[in-house]
Amino acid sequence: MSSRIEQLIDEIEEYIESCKPKFMSSTEIIVNKDEIDELIRELRMKTPDEIKRYQKIISNKEAILNDARAKAEALINEATVHTNELINEHEIMQQAYAQANEVVTMATRQAQDILDNATIEANNVRTAAMQYMDDMLAHLENIIVSSTQTATNHYENLIGSLNQYKDIIQANRSELHPSEEDMEDAALENTEETGDIDVM
Repeated sequence: MSSRIEQLIDEIEEYIESCKPKFMSSTEIIVNKDEIDELIRELRMKTPDEIKRYQKIISNKEAILNDARAKAEALINEATVHTNELINEHEIMQQAYAQANEVVTMATRQAQDILDNATIEANNVRTAAMQYMDDMLAHLENIIVSSTQTATNHYENLIGSLNQYKDIIQANRSELHPSEEDMEDAALENTEETGDIDVM
């Protein structure tokens, strides 16, 4: 399911494509200020929510690390308590010491693994969030460039059509108001056809 930001971008794209080009301009279009303001206002309102959501995900990195540290400390404390219990048993002191070292080593290794995994996971989440926002902004940029090109093409087509209509109108006006030379030629042709020629 697409986010509201993606829906708004689609609506802005559709709106821009439906706008008429500004007269005598190849780079500007005529927009309804209230309509475009409303779309931009909602986009501005929704964008911080999306950014906050991904910032919250990124901030979870610290929570993940803190949880890992707490688990590591718990393992080490448990190992220390177990070590002390074993050492206190005088008759198995040497065995207890060896077992205690093994437990502490294992706990330390597990704690480091937890920290490493938590760091990798947090970095992956942060990278994915940043990539998503960059992709959204790039998509919006492409829409604006494409819409500008489309408006320019529409404008050039409009100018070509108007020039054709102008040529037709000028030709029609010329037929309505022939020049004196054209009128004399027409009269001469009419005289020749009727045979009424004055001989001097």
